[in-house]
Amino acid sequence: MMPDSPSAVGVLGTRHIAGHLVERLARNPRRKVVLSPRNGQHARTFADQNTNVSVARDDAALVSEVDVVLLATRASTGADAIEGLPWHPAHTLVSLCAGLPMDALMFNAGAATLARAMPISAAAIGESPTCLYPDVAAAREVVEEFGPVHVLADEAQFDIATVSAAFYGWVHSLIEEMAVWSANQGLPPGTARALVSQTVRAAAGMVIAQPERSLPELLEELCAPGGITELGLQTLQDVRAFEYWQRASQAVLDELRSAGDV
Repeated sequence: MMPDSPSAVGVLGTRHIAGHLVERLARNPRRKVVLSPRNGQHARTFADQNTNVSVARDDAALVSEVDVVLLATRASTGADAIEGLPWHPAHTLVSLCAGLPMDALMFNAGAATLARAMPISAAAIGESPTCLYPDVAAAREVVEEFGPVHVLADEAQFDIATVSAAFYGWVHSLIEEMAVWSANQGLPPGTARALVSQTVRAAAGMVIAQPERSLPELLEELCAPGGITELGLQTLQDVRAFEYWQRASQAVLDELRSAGDV
């Protein structure tokens, strides 16, 4: 349930995720959203289109106008971006910088309360499963607008969960591969795209709707002996396709951990 007086939110940074978050936040007319001028023309466009969105004079003014700041810069510039800003104890700074631990921000964040979150572009439609650490009330109140929130116990878990943000992009690629293949076989491209994407949503929906059942159990139900699902899975296993998904996941996690060591 949305609070009677939602927090004023500032978005500091130009990463592509920022636009999707602002798109969602701007839909709540009671939510004040302040954008950094570093977002340039994109920020001004949002402000022109939404009466509750404005562009700050500079980053210091942004911090002074809001309760919660979403830090959406590159991890390599995150600490520098918040240095010297007028932080006070009532502020909550939520870092969206993948691989950047809170220790790297503490000195420059002053008295602000720190949290980390990892929304994906589906936040624009309220469908982003968003990781959060720690469970800071002000941060949760904002990210709940993006979709379901998963609170993690520590930053090690947070980095593991962040791999799912990369997986989200891989699913897009898988949809594209299947849609292109279907169109090449003769399906109308629009039909192929809709069919494949709706099938992915249906599979996820079945898993979400039956949390009491294990994933192997759900899969076994689909794999009739000698059927087409079993044939396709065996073909993928024969070329070790799933092993490479595991490798990709590990590569991302290793990168996140190494970034945290800098």
